[in-house]
Amino acid sequence: MHEFSITESMLSLALEKANEASAGRITRINLVVGELSGVVSECVQFYFDAISKGTIASGAELSFETKPTTVRCHKCDNVFTPGDHNWACPECKETSIEIVSGRECHMESIEVE
Repeated sequence: MHEFSITESMLSLALEKANEASAGRITRINLVVGELSGVVSECVQFYFDAISKGTIASGAELSFETKPTTVRCHKCDNVFTPGDHNWACPECKETSIEIVSGRECHMESIEVE
């Protein structure tokens, strides 16, 4: 259900930025969503279609760029994409890691007319 509040915030920001640019219509909203964010793009699209009706964003295309998960090994500083269930460093086999990317969830840009 957190997709509703995310979509609501994204739409509000897009409308604000379009208004600042004196745009008549938002044609596309480009979103960046990390694999670990827990955001389901289909849900965002569903909510967007519903709450954008009657606004200048109605009918706009949502474009989702999925960011893969990358982590950094605390022991050897190796940055890697973990395997299915294997988050150990492929270089030194250490399991003490920090997540570098994959949690993102933001609006990258909007396209307007």
